[in-house]
Amino acid sequence: MPAMLRRRAGFLGRMALEVAYECLGEQRDVATVFCSRHGEVARAVELLGDLARGEPLSPTAFGLAVHNASAGLFSIARGDRANHVALAAGSSTIEHAVIEACGQLADGAPMVLLVACDTALPEALRQFEDCDEQPFAFAWAMVPAGAGPDTVRLRWHAQGIQPGAAPARMPGGLELLRFQHGGQARLVREAGGKRWTWSRHEG
Repeated sequence: MPAMLRRRAGFLGRMALEVAYECLGEQRDVATVFCSRHGEVARAVELLGDLARGEPLSPTAFGLAVHNASAGLFSIARGDRANHVALAAGSSTIEHAVIEACGQLADGAPMVLLVACDTALPEALRQFEDCDEQPFAFAWAMVPAGAGPDTVRLRWHAQGIQPGAAPARMPGGLELLRFQHGGQARLVREAGGKRWTWSRHEG
């Protein structure tokens, strides 16, 4: 990535961009789905502080605080014209990102790059944490079932749950990543008012 663009990325963005570059290598024009529950929330909190103090807001800082900032930097740096999506869906962000990627594959995309990233909330919002928030980023090159030599197929089923379910112990992205690399046959997550059941089929 050109240094001028790289310097614009914050801590979260740099994590996301590093794994995206590592995953795609020289492949170009691949549809991407960037997902993060909180996004560049630290930058957003700084902007709100400036606003509360009556200070002028930096247009550059504002532009890099929006949820699709990393996706935008990635496509600009690489000159990619493929579709890219940035989404957040609360505690079930990773589930909705995978569904979005699968939808694009079903619509004919030969590959979709899914980038998941998050970090701990800033001190001003720490009281709202509902799991053990920690910095992470990973990228998956997702292809239609059977299109890759070593495919891990993830299936899910969602059903409603009663309010007040026990919160997750770790961010959803990390739970699914651990499942993908682990040996267990199923992962059950309660998030976003639903029970998500993931199952594995290798081959």
